[in-house]
Amino acid sequence: MKPLLSLSHWLASHASLFIIGIAIFTFFLPSTFLWVKGTTQTIILGLIMLTMGLTLSTQDFKILAQRPFDIFIGACAQFLIMPGLAYLLVRIFHLNAAIAIGILLVGCCPGGVSSNIMSFLCHGDVAFSVGMTCASTLLAPVMTPLLMQITAGQIIEIDAIGMFRNILIVTVIPVGFGCFLNYKFSGKSYFPSLRQLMPGFSVMCLACIVGGVISTVHDSLIERGIVLFLWTFAAVLCHNSFGYALGWLVGSVFHFNTAKKRTISIEIGMQNAGLATNLASVFFAALPLSVLPCAISCAWHSISGTLLANFFLHKDQHKSKK
Repeated sequence: MKPLLSLSHWLASHASLFIIGIAIFTFFLPSTFLWVKGTTQTIILGLIMLTMGLTLSTQDFKILAQRPFDIFIGACAQFLIMPGLAYLLVRIFHLNAAIAIGILLVGCCPGGVSSNIMSFLCHGDVAFSVGMTCASTLLAPVMTPLLMQITAGQIIEIDAIGMFRNILIVTVIPVGFGCFLNYKFSGKSYFPSLRQLMPGFSVMCLACIVGGVISTVHDSLIERGIVLFLWTFAAVLCHNSFGYALGWLVGSVFHFNTAKKRTISIEIGMQNAGLATNLASVFFAALPLSVLPCAISCAWHSISGTLLANFFLHKDQHKSKK
């Protein structure tokens, strides 16, 4: 068990590096992850959400009732700022329909599952982070299709009902089942070790999804060249960075303390790009390049979240020296 725990810790600590490595490897050997598509991709995403549920306890859900104002502000900011930013960037960058759909999907999805880790690393309000992630995930089956209808309905027809069912199946149900397993077996001696394996397992699953996306869009990337990739990355970078900044601004407006401002900044900026990738593959298969912004977001959000957490830690160290 110890080697597995060490591997899980390494993967969780170097998530962005591992995901980028898989993306580069797949670009040169695209056949490696061709199997990650359709139902297989949906199952992998469900496993990621199951790992999230396994790390949640009943106490984590009590936060939703104990801190309603904080969670309400966070959820409103989550589902207003990121979709709004995505909508503006699609027009500012004059993105084509496929790339626009991908950016909008990332914006309309709930917060990312790794945001809780980032909040912990930078001495944020971890309970608030978990509460926000739970709230946005539970709201996602309704909010994501609704927001996609509003922001992308003019670009392409949105199957809101189908999207609702899909998000319910791949997010809420696995998270709920994971929570049930946690409640049922948390007293067992082996369960703490099993929970410690979950972060690494989640990173491996996310890397498989990114690899599957690179395999899918490989030929289009080769055909259209580096310009398409860089232009898409620029849009993802702006979306993510402005999300962090506006999240901090929301915290300032509502007079949150430093820990809570760090958390709401990270929660809003980091999206569940794995879910966006799955939705793009299932519902917008006619626009295969729509998965490209989602795949870039999978890797970049992990990198930027780590950089931001380290920046906050550096500020703490600088203050302590003074």
